[in-house]
Amino acid sequence: MFFEFPVVSLQSIMRENIISKAEELFLSFGFKSVTMDDIANAMGISKKTIYAHFANKTELVEVVTFSILDHISEGIDRINGESSNPIEELYDIKMFVMNYFKNERVSPQYQLKKYYPQIFERLQIKQFEKMHSSVENSLKMGMDTGLFRPDINIDFISRMYFNGMTGIRNISIFPEELFDKNYLFESYLEYHLRAIVTKSGLNLLNNYIQSNLTPNAS
Repeated sequence: MFFEFPVVSLQSIMRENIISKAEELFLSFGFKSVTMDDIANAMGISKKTIYAHFANKTELVEVVTFSILDHISEGIDRINGESSNPIEELYDIKMFVMNYFKNERVSPQYQLKKYYPQIFERLQIKQFEKMHSSVENSLKMGMDTGLFRPDINIDFISRMYFNGMTGIRNISIFPEELFDKNYLFESYLEYHLRAIVTKSGLNLLNNYIQSNLTPNAS
């Protein structure tokens, strides 16, 4: 009896390796700073090999950007399926995202917005679609379990949440030398949740903060 296994071509493997290495470098040094030569040198291949898979750097930036979004979305979906309550769920998502970008040394988002504005705009739309759906489900769960107020406007709150989460990554408003990223995310989550929790939700939030979060420090 013969078994058929999917055939992965060497071309496909090379393409994925280029995307992976480019993502690593882009997140570490920024979309503008990293050149095609940098990626080729880091991989020990010729620049011609990269151009066999991507017509130019802009195309590579776009592919890497949406690859990152896909990975983040998969992680969020997994957390959504495993969470016990919407309060811990949001913090688990925060931790997942922070860990994913733990080697980020610059602000790739800032460089993407400045040097690749069309890609940035498309990314924002996709990010909103994903986060809006996830937060709406989280809000409904919180209302059904009595942790969130029954009178909140789900559509409005989910949009405000997205606006806030993207806003705190704006380094012109929150300079990196003044605000630690973890502090910003933790503070915004607490700010968001305190506005919508019930008394039982507040008790759960306070207990979670005391047990799990790092001390606030600017």
